[in-house]
This record gives sequence, C-alpha cells and structure tokens, in this order.
Amino acid sequence: MEIEKDNRFAVLIDADNVSEKYIKFILDEISNDGVATYKRIYGDWTKPALGMWKNVLLDYSITPIQQYSYTTGKNATDSAMIIDAMDILYSGNVDGFCIVSSDSDFTRLAVRLRESGMYVVGMGEKKTPNAFISACNKFRYLEVLAQNENSTATLPNTAEETTSTEMTPLETIKSTIRTIVQEISDDDGRAFVGELGNMLVRRYPDFDVRNYGFRKLTPLLKSMEIFDIYSEPNSGGYNKLVYVKEKNSQGQQGRNSKK
Repeated sequence: MEIEKDNRFAVLIDADNVSEKYIKFILDEISNDGVATYKRIYGDWTKPALGMWKNVLLDYSITPIQQYSYTTGKNATDSAMIIDAMDILYSGNVDGFCIVSSDSDFTRLAVRLRESGMYVVGMGEKKTPNAFISACNKFRYLEVLAQNENSTATLPNTAEETTSTEMTPLETIKSTIRTIVQEISDDDGRAFVGELGNMLVRRYPDFDVRNYGFRKLTPLLKSMEIFDIYSEPNSGGYNKLVYVKEKNSQGQQGRNSKK
C-alpha cells in the first residue's frame, strides 16, 4: 500500500503491555502515515493497574473496550483485539492498522492483515520480540519516540551511545545501505535517498534514523563518510531531490573499464 497522508488507520492498543505515558507519541507518530479513524484500547478496566489510562482516554478520544479476565493465565485482551481487528478489516473502512503492544501474540494478526493488503505499523517497547517486529511493515520503538519528543537539544551526530542491542545494529544498517546503493544506483552511480529509505524499512521494519541518534536519513549517510551527497530541485522547484554516490565509485568504474 502506498502511504498517503489521508490513509485511514485503526489504532488498537493493548493496555496490558503499554504505558499511558506514550499515548501522545503514538498518535503523533501515526499521524505521519494517515488519519486514526479508529482509536480503541483493550483491557480489564476493573484492574487498579490500568487506572492511569482512564485519565487520558477522554483527552485523546480513545474508546476503551472492557474485557474481563475470565481465567487466570489466559489473556482475554489479546483475543478481543484480534476479533475487533478482523471485524474492522472486513468492514473495508481502513487502509491500515497500528497495533500497539510489546506482545508477540499479535505476530499472526499482523501477518494476516498484511496478507489482506493492509499496511501494518507496530509500536512497542524495546523488549518487543523480533517475530512481531518482522511481521509489521514498519515498527517504532516507544522509548525512542518519547526520547526524541522530549529532547530539548539536538540529537548527537554519532550513534554509538544511542544504539540498543534490541534494535537492528547500526553496522548492519550501514552495510545494507551500501548494498542497496549499489543495487539501485543509475549509470552514474547515484541513488535516490527517498528510495533508499523505503527499501531500508522493507528489509528492517524497525529501521528509524531516530534509533541511532539522527533526525533525518541524510545526516546518517554523511556520518558514514563514504558517500557524496547531491541535491537537485524537483520539476516544480519547491523541494529538493537528494541523491548519494559512493566516493570511490567513479574510480572503481575507471578501473573496471581498463580490464
């Protein structure tokens, strides 16, 4: 699915696995992908532990779905979310889903929604199992969203101290960037940064430059010190198109032509 600003999303939140302190960041982030037409949160609201959630539901117009814990050790909340997700899917009223949980139990749901052509955004804490992360089109870490929003200073120029072992390692990302640039570059060795970013998310759903201490992809590319950055105005002249090219690519082409 092509992401557009008016795409309709169903935001389904697992209250048992997500803190209320993240709600603003969740809704702000999904607004970058589209409009949250469904905003539902699931839990047993008779539990005192969910009391803090009740204070923010009205402020953000989130519909609480009551699900009693009928049996000890069984998560009825997960079942309620899954049933609602399938009902919303078959209604045909949305273009994508945002599943907010750190629970791997939603892995199969994410896979099923994608099989039906839905764009699935996952959000959870860094403890989220990789199986659920990989099942989503895109995954965002809640701690990173909150850290980025609350930071009053600019993010660091290097990512050595901000990378978490739970995330895709920075060195893996750098290696993949170089491979993708080689794969998609034109005859002049240049690759469009927008296409590069899209391909990174396809290969690593949890890829987000904010994970590594950057606000944009271009500064991350510059930090690698192996690319030249080019920018050109688009046909309308309003925005710039940014391209990258390996610094040694011209020399490498010359060596290849002599063979």
